[in-house]
Formats: sequence, structure tokens, C-alpha cells
Amino acid sequence: MIELLDVHKELGGRKVLDGLSLAVETGKTTVIIGRSGAGKSVTLKHIVGLLKPDRGLVLVDGTNVAQAPPQELAQVRRRIGMVFQSAALINWLSVKDNVALPLRETTEMPECEIMDRVTSKLALVELADAADKMPGELSGGMRKRVGLARALVTDPSLILYDEPTSGLDPIMSARINEIIRGLRQKLGVTAIVVTHDIASAYFVGDRIAMLYDGRIIEEGTPQEIRDSSNPIVRQFIEGTSTGPLKE
Repeated sequence: MIELLDVHKELGGRKVLDGLSLAVETGKTTVIIGRSGAGKSVTLKHIVGLLKPDRGLVLVDGTNVAQAPPQELAQVRRRIGMVFQSAALINWLSVKDNVALPLRETTEMPECEIMDRVTSKLALVELADAADKMPGELSGGMRKRVGLARALVTDPSLILYDEPTSGLDPIMSARINEIIRGLRQKLGVTAIVVTHDIASAYFVGDRIAMLYDGRIIEEGTPQEIRDSSNPIVRQFIEGTSTGPLKE
């Protein structure tokens, strides 16, 4: 269980999170939607302990990540896989070496076992034939999937996705969404997806939470969000220019 309780955060003199509270059920996918700059990625950074709240609690399986000593925080982070918006691949490493990197840096696993794990994760994201390619040889969608394989290689219990379909064409976005949903079904992992892609949110999410003005203003199943009567939620999910949301 992931819990954010009355989280406040100010960055650069701007209040980004203003009393955000959210509970993420184990084994489910929760999608956080909201406009660019709403604080979605900031929320993820709090969960992995890269940012500490000015006020409030961030609990990962009962551990207060903001106050955990370094060794305990490291243990929490080992249970979390992070899929970055840009994929964040190292350009001078091959696909297989990018995926292997977390195991080489944080474990003493024998190289033969590392490569077995890498091979299985690349197969899971349908990139088994790309192991020896370099990042510069990959399409945007392939880079995203390599980033996902790297996030999976430590067998995390929680995966955080930061705008996983950003910059992709509709066909590749659909494929990424299918992989995300398939991973929950196959592996039973807990996932948090931040996105402004409503089609993606409806497809992958068990729960959807709308972040606005620093807090969650509505949460529910995809159908409940579709049926929302909140004018802010309605304008966002319909993508209309008229309504309470302005430039």
C-alpha cells in the first residue's frame, strides 16, 4: 500500500502540492491525471524519496520515506521500478547493458544470472531481438520499452511510470498501454502512472485520480471519472477550451 497523507510541497516559491492525499491499493494500477505542471512528476519523486514534503506523510508499505535512514530508504527503492518520460538510456551502453545496469550497481549477482534476467525482461516487453542494439538505433517506442525492461529487471513490487506514452504515435502508445496492463495481469505489480493522456488512463487504470491545484479533486474507477459532474474534471477529460481551466 502506498499512502500520501496531506502532502504539501513548495518549489521555487510556488506551491506545487497543497494537501495531496492518495491511497494506492496493492496489485492495482492507479493513474494520476492532470495538466502539465500540476505536480504529477513531483508526486512520484516524493514516493521514491527524491523530494521530501514540507508537511505531510509519504508511506511505502508502512515506511515513512521522508524520515527513513539511508539504509532503509535504499531497501524501499530496491522495491520500486521507475520508468522515466525520456527513457533515460545511457547512449554508450547497449540495450542489454542498459537493462543490466541496476543489477550490476546494486547486487552481487553473477553475470550469467544477470544476463538471464535481462533476456527474460526484454522478452516481456517484446524486445528480445534488440539486446545488442545501441540506443541510437532505436525508435522512440523501443526506447520506452527498454526503459521499462530496466525498471523490471530488479523484480520490483511497485512500478512508477512518468508519462509513458509521451511523444509516441497512436499505434505505439496503444502498444505501450497494452504492455503496462499486461504486466499487472502477469506479474501482479502495483503501478502508478502519471499522464495527461486520457485514452491511456482509461485503458490501464483500475483507479484514476485528478490532480488539480495541488490536491486530488476527484478519484474513482475509469467509468466513474467518465461520468464525473465536476466541471474541472469534465473539461480536462473532454479536452475543451471552455470551462474553469484557463491558460
